[in-house]
Amino acid sequence: MNQKSEAQRYRRNYEDEVAGAAMYAALAEVEKDPVRKDLFKQLADAERDHAELWRNKLETAGVSIPAVRLPLKIRMVGWLAQTFGIAFVLPTVANAEFADRNKYADQADAQAISAEERGHAAVIQAAAGHRPDGNVGANIARAEHWHRGAASGNDLRAAVLGANDGLVSNFCLIMGIAGAGTNNHIILLTGFAGLAAGACSMALGEWLSVTNARELAQTQMDREAEEIEQTPEAEEKELALIYQAKGLAKEEAQRIAHRLMRDKGAALDTLAREELGINPEDLGGNP
Repeated sequence: MNQKSEAQRYRRNYEDEVAGAAMYAALAEVEKDPVRKDLFKQLADAERDHAELWRNKLETAGVSIPAVRLPLKIRMVGWLAQTFGIAFVLPTVANAEFADRNKYADQADAQAISAEERGHAAVIQAAAGHRPDGNVGANIARAEHWHRGAASGNDLRAAVLGANDGLVSNFCLIMGIAGAGTNNHIILLTGFAGLAAGACSMALGEWLSVTNARELAQTQMDREAEEIEQTPEAEEKELALIYQAKGLAKEEAQRIAHRLMRDKGAALDTLAREELGINPEDLGGNP
């Protein structure tokens, strides 16, 4: 990659981070809840640190630092938050962060902040789902093993889809054979053959689908485990931000995160659920 394209990448990343810092600063200014106000301030500071990294790269490359004009969507987020409140814009911000969570994944010189960007996406997702008067009963239900199983419904989904597809396809096959004037024995044999073939096809398709999903989830878990080993301080900070986004006070969130990081297994389990959206107990289902 030539020097000009590298400078363009630095500039683009710098402008994105400056815009992100401005957005979180605007949210912090509007937010009334002191816990979430502090959360947005921390996110704004993190984005400024990222912007400083790209600013330094631009200076090292001998490129003048551009004056950043905030995109219209960033200015709109600030205006909408002031007019309609944080709750109105937070789902949009969460979706945008989730879409951009891997924007540095292919940039070798940005791996130090790539994990932080994924963490920010998880933090905002948690903040968007948090309600000060949230349903405690729902949270308890999600913690119960049998509630989690009922909610996922992977086995039930596979059974219903498989049965529906098998009945429809087999019915069409039998009707086609019967319409040709074939005798009853041939129709019956065709039905059983179609049933067996359809069952094998659906079973193999489901096995491949779930196996691939489990392999992807395991790859993400392995990567998260490496980050816990290599950058435990950053992962601890990320955990604290997630708990703060859920409504805990900053000191309490930091205390819980610090305690969790003492046990790498517990930390991995928590980060997998909170950041990756993966349940380590089933990794997407049983093939």
